[in-house]
Amino acid sequence: MTTHHVDDRAPHSQFDRMLPPRLTVRPGDTVVFETLEGGGQVQPGWTAADFARVDQSRVHALTGPVRVEGAEPGDALRVEILDLQHKGWGWTAVWPAFGLLAGEFPELYLHHCRLVGDACEFSRNIRIPFEPFCGVMGVAPAEGSLRTLAPGPHGGNLDIRHLTPGTVMWLPVLADGALFSCGDCHAAQGDGEVNGSGIEAPMSVTLRFGVEKGANLTGLRFQTPPGRRLSLADEQGYYVVTAHGPDLYANSQQVIRDMIAHLVKTYGLSREAAYCLCGAAVDLKISEIVDRPDWIVSAYLPLAIFR
Repeated sequence: MTTHHVDDRAPHSQFDRMLPPRLTVRPGDTVVFETLEGGGQVQPGWTAADFARVDQSRVHALTGPVRVEGAEPGDALRVEILDLQHKGWGWTAVWPAFGLLAGEFPELYLHHCRLVGDACEFSRNIRIPFEPFCGVMGVAPAEGSLRTLAPGPHGGNLDIRHLTPGTVMWLPVLADGALFSCGDCHAAQGDGEVNGSGIEAPMSVTLRFGVEKGANLTGLRFQTPPGRRLSLADEQGYYVVTAHGPDLYANSQQVIRDMIAHLVKTYGLSREAAYCLCGAAVDLKISEIVDRPDWIVSAYLPLAIFR
């Protein structure tokens, strides 16, 4: 069992079986991936004016691909998420035409966070637990090239915040060798990633690979470790906003509007900062989807993040 290292000097933003592998490993080997922040472009001292110059064609910067010996179409690639280490900083943002409330925020907004130990310092009075995961992980498709903007059977832009260290995931192998890549690391994120970003951060990601023959999966599956709480910020309870109606998307928009109003009134945040905090720490949940014609969506704000 060997440990390998892949640097971040040749990022890519698509899944494609024609991409040459940066590395070939055997089942049981461990790989440390150095990853760039979300698009590999933002710097700690940037302003919103700097952020406006981001090249959207480089929206994700992936490290890889890694070829796993013996992985064939029909198998499952087993990925043990061993460790993610931050590099001291991260960012989140509001885009006028992107996110759950697209069109409701006219100005581009950039918010920097300092990452210290096991905490993300959103502001002087708000500390979010460091609960890191890769927003994008996946394998090459059987044919063609897939950008990282959407999820699919291959994995891709997953943004599932419970893919933290200790979790094991399985992806269907679609091309020989699997050709796995990862990146777009988040230091924290609420379920829903409502503003369009988690706390984007460069990280060192340590994964161990295996192959399970003939699994014939239709998409990603994962298992969280026993005893793991789904959030490290649940010890002081939650403030919860609900909305009901026949449209889950509209309900989701309404609870976030109401949560933003609550954060502005109660904690003195700007609307933009409140929206970013929703993306970084507020969990959207479908509370019920059986009482036709109205379903309930809830937004959970962890109170432990406030000093």
